[in-house]
Amino acid sequence: MSEAPPVPSADERIQSRSRFREALIRPELGGICGNIIVFAMFILFAFDSGMFAPQGIMNWSIVSAQFMIIAVGACLLMIAGEFDLSVGSMIGFAGMMIAIFTITLGWPVWIAILVTFVLTISIGALNGYIVVRTGLPSFIVTLAFLFILRGFTIFLPQVIERKTIISGISDAAEGDWLAPIFGGKILRGLFQWFGDIGLIETFSRGNRIGQPVVEGVPMLLVWALVLIIFGHILLTRTRFGNWIYAAGGDAQAARYVGVPVNRVKITMFMFSAFCATVFATIQVMEFGSAGADRGLLKEFEAIISVVIGGALLTGGYGSVIGAALGALIFGVVQQGLFFAGVESSLFRVFLGVILLLAVILNTYIRRMITGEK
Repeated sequence: MSEAPPVPSADERIQSRSRFREALIRPELGGICGNIIVFAMFILFAFDSGMFAPQGIMNWSIVSAQFMIIAVGACLLMIAGEFDLSVGSMIGFAGMMIAIFTITLGWPVWIAILVTFVLTISIGALNGYIVVRTGLPSFIVTLAFLFILRGFTIFLPQVIERKTIISGISDAAEGDWLAPIFGGKILRGLFQWFGDIGLIETFSRGNRIGQPVVEGVPMLLVWALVLIIFGHILLTRTRFGNWIYAAGGDAQAARYVGVPVNRVKITMFMFSAFCATVFATIQVMEFGSAGADRGLLKEFEAIISVVIGGALLTGGYGSVIGAALGALIFGVVQQGLFFAGVESSLFRVFLGVILLLAVILNTYIRRMITGEK
């Protein structure tokens, strides 16, 4: 009886090429490369400016976290195949409603926050419902809500308080159980210990002698990390995450295999509104006031972060980690230009250039995936 011919081993060159291609089409690739370039640039040109001292790191981390919070919601929605241009107006509207409920109506801060979340998430659901029921592009529907919410944000405080900025929220939030979750700091004792042993600089004059220049980790950073972890796990470890990809990749085919596409899209609109309200609440707690101009252009910054992070504008492809890396590039560059002594207006130039490069790269990756020419 003759022996079976040996099975030829796989060509190592083919395996290597396949692994390289898999790495190349990872959505995080653009964000990783961008961060390497950005950090290398500022290490060379702004290292001695204090940018990488504890206080400098905290500065650009806070700015990056602001972008990250809204980028997570925008990322999941874009992967589901939709856009939300009302994010910036939602931030201003949510902050103003918290102020009106707290200062004008005299509600406890925690009730004002919870009611505002219910209100804004309901508006997000309405956005999604209109999109899925009418078949209108989400670009148009949310653009309409951009103007509607911004109009109410300006109109309501003028009618009620005769002004467009409502302050006094810090005093009202004293002793409130929910406010510190959005406006407090954690690990204060640890950072004080770092200051005592010399790992972090401390103040040497004034009424803050001996206190560390970085007092703790702001809840802004905590919320950013929590939302990133939640979004990443949802997208990569759950059936609902597969539904998000399917809804954005080919909605009709997804319906044929039982994916509740409409429910997925509406839920993602609600989550986008939730992230915007988290940002607004943190902002109100930080400044102790709400302004009608808050959140301007944030919707575009969120979308740019997601695109830089590797998401396709056509939906069905992207990564929460990539969006977070895109937001990190934003924060580092915005603060890095200041530390490097460069004119801050060049930040907008940078945004335009990096957006164009990201779209070109993402288009190339899409063609690799689909086999288009």
